[in-house]
Amino acid sequence: MEGNDDEKYFFNFSFFQIDPKWRWMADLAKEESAKEVENVIKNSGIKFRTYSTLGLRSDADFLFWFAAKSIEEIQSVISKLYLTVFGKYIIPTQTYVSCTRPSIYARKGRTIAFVAGNESKKYVVVYPFTKTREWYLLSKEDRQKMMDEHIDVSQKYPDIVLNTTYSFGIDDQDFMLAFETDDLRNFQDLIMDLRETKVSAYVKVDTPMLVCVKKDIIPLIGSLG
Repeated sequence: MEGNDDEKYFFNFSFFQIDPKWRWMADLAKEESAKEVENVIKNSGIKFRTYSTLGLRSDADFLFWFAAKSIEEIQSVISKLYLTVFGKYIIPTQTYVSCTRPSIYARKGRTIAFVAGNESKKYVVVYPFTKTREWYLLSKEDRQKMMDEHIDVSQKYPDIVLNTTYSFGIDDQDFMLAFETDDLRNFQDLIMDLRETKVSAYVKVDTPMLVCVKKDIIPLIGSLG
């Protein structure tokens, strides 16, 4: 369950662009650097997933998604990443920080799929999420009723996995949402249905929505040119 001490994690979503100069490097040098990056991340001891956003965003080419027991562990692996050859050619464009917490609205305990080590799906759609101040002024009972409707709609899409983490006080948004799916159209249907729920009237921020395609480290770096 998410509330267990053993499952309290900090999340980091780091989006990067590649410097065009990277594409002028010799292929062998790029291959060796990709192996260096893989070694750094895999030996870091923290949980990670890597995704491509190439051609899907004008402001990001890939995502490194990390989960660790402490912020310092995440900083350490990113610092080591910058010390690699590849690290000299990447530019951070968006960074989001969050942590796992028990939901006050869920009907039963939740586990975060990423933390649990569940197999990743083909896509993840990541976005920061903030509710209006008016939402927090409503009674707990009123909020629970609207969230129950929201949960009921979500349960119509059992193949979509939601990783909800909390950013209150440690980043600009309230939450970070990471929806895993094998079918982007199915995810689009879910979002369209959620737009019609009462709780949607209390959404302040739910952009940018970043669609990411699962790719292992070496193929990911190889795809950057």
